[in-house]
Amino acid sequence: MLTVLTPGARTLVQDLGRDGQYAIGLPPSGALDQYSHRCANLLVGNHENAATLEIAMIGPALHCAEPTVVAVTGGDADVRVDGVPVSCWQTVEVPAGQVLQIGTLRTGCHAYLAVRGGIATEPFLGSRSTYQSSAIGGHEGRPLEAGDTLPVGDETDVFRPGVGSTVDPRLRPALGGHQRLRLVEGLCRHRFTDDSVREFFASTFTVSAESDRTGRRLTGPALRFVDREAPFGAGDNPSNVVDLGYPVGSVQVPNGEEAICLLRDAVTGGGYATIGTVVSADLDVLAQLKAPDTVHFVPVSLDQAIAARQERRDRVKHVRRGLRLLSLY
Repeated sequence: MLTVLTPGARTLVQDLGRDGQYAIGLPPSGALDQYSHRCANLLVGNHENAATLEIAMIGPALHCAEPTVVAVTGGDADVRVDGVPVSCWQTVEVPAGQVLQIGTLRTGCHAYLAVRGGIATEPFLGSRSTYQSSAIGGHEGRPLEAGDTLPVGDETDVFRPGVGSTVDPRLRPALGGHQRLRLVEGLCRHRFTDDSVREFFASTFTVSAESDRTGRRLTGPALRFVDREAPFGAGDNPSNVVDLGYPVGSVQVPNGEEAICLLRDAVTGGGYATIGTVVSADLDVLAQLKAPDTVHFVPVSLDQAIAARQERRDRVKHVRRGLRLLSLY
């Protein structure tokens, strides 16, 4: 059992998401940085889908009633056990009665705390992920508050890394700064002028402070439609289209001056023109960006997007294999 002493800026229970419900309008939710979530679980010997705590910017302080094995991945944070600093991306033991404190993130904007056995809140439609807009999943469908108690489950794997196990630094993601995002053109790309599309891929976009789990807002050059010479957004808005479905990662441009990349809490449909979709492998990168980080988009084919997804799966396999090798020494 974990008791929340201080909750942090926004700490949510998340797993890999509530897949299979998009058709009824329910977003998948789940960890925004799925790679870091998986690595945290592997470090403590959990199944990769076990629920973790997703930490935004400033982490919580948790009292551990029993001996607990934990790992913190994602953004680099100041992590302490009863005041003693410990490393991120490493398997750590917290003795019974001690306090695990996760401070301010130095890089990225999300960290993931895995506890051996997983956070065992009540599942909703097969997932423990929190979806705040509908107040479902997680702990009462909301961020943690001081005084909350979190049960620990038994979602462990046969293999359990020992204390001090780490993920090879070469397999840890580079966070923040300027990042490249691969994008498959499609959906409403034909509504934009060719010059505007070329400018979109040639430009740098800045992450806006007005970003959340629904989407990252990106400020950059104004885009133009084929049936309008001036940047749209004034008067009748040609960015409006017949309602269409949005996959996670879609980049919509509702006013021509701000691109919005939809993340895991985004709704499934809407009426804004969408220039393309960021490949799933790069959504982890996007999720860790905050203002004033910057990005540029690179066009890729569907085959290249599938290959990128396989590369990410291979990285997780390398993490798993490396942790197993460490246990032999």
